[in-house]
Amino acid sequence: MAENSASAFGEGVPCWVDAQLPDIEAGKRFYGGLFGWTFRAAHGSSVWALREGEPVAALAPKTDGRMPTVWTVYFATPDAEAFVRRVRAAGGQLVTAPTRVADLGSFALVTDAEGAVFGLWEADAHEGFGRRHEPGGFAWAQLYTRDTGAANAFYGDLFHEALFGPDAEPDVGRAPVSDVFAAEMPPHFLVHFGVEDCDAALDTVRRLGGRVQATPFDTSYGRVAVVTDDQGASFALLQR
Repeated sequence: MAENSASAFGEGVPCWVDAQLPDIEAGKRFYGGLFGWTFRAAHGSSVWALREGEPVAALAPKTDGRMPTVWTVYFATPDAEAFVRRVRAAGGQLVTAPTRVADLGSFALVTDAEGAVFGLWEADAHEGFGRRHEPGGFAWAQLYTRDTGAANAFYGDLFHEALFGPDAEPDVGRAPVSDVFAAEMPPHFLVHFGVEDCDAALDTVRRLGGRVQATPFDTSYGRVAVVTDDQGASFALLQR
């Protein structure tokens, strides 16, 4: 179902995703072919991915070749600086200090206590997703961690209302890394995009030059496959 981006995202709710890519034009071809996204210029050299004219994600150029090619999930907060302080008090680390993005808002990158990177978004003109929870849009973020108990404590405190409040509709789960990945894989968030048919989407991923990391498996929130795009950014496909 379409959702208007003007409906506020509560603190701790996933509100945006972006991919840091070496080649934005190649990214537009891949994700346009996979999800039917169209694109428009955003801040700097970044582009917004659109579904039926509404923003669903961003593709941003890597400014440093040493940076990972990766999808990042951003959680809403009314005060990024204050939230960073809470992250650090809980044992996390600061990666990128809160930074203003024109009139759109401010972002920061942090890690949890095990090193999984996630973003914070303090909205101004750009609230976040214009559409989500549908094919071609953000559907879920799964934290793969080595210590599920520690993750529960870390995020349960920081995102308590989003996870456990009376109006909570969590878009986030957690599982041991070894459930899907090799045991040496670092803890990380995996962004999931909705698809109507997981198997058909995998065929499209392969045709566009991507590869399959994990063939479809069943979860409590749907049927999932893990893939990478043709530049190496990992994400998941979720068939509800």
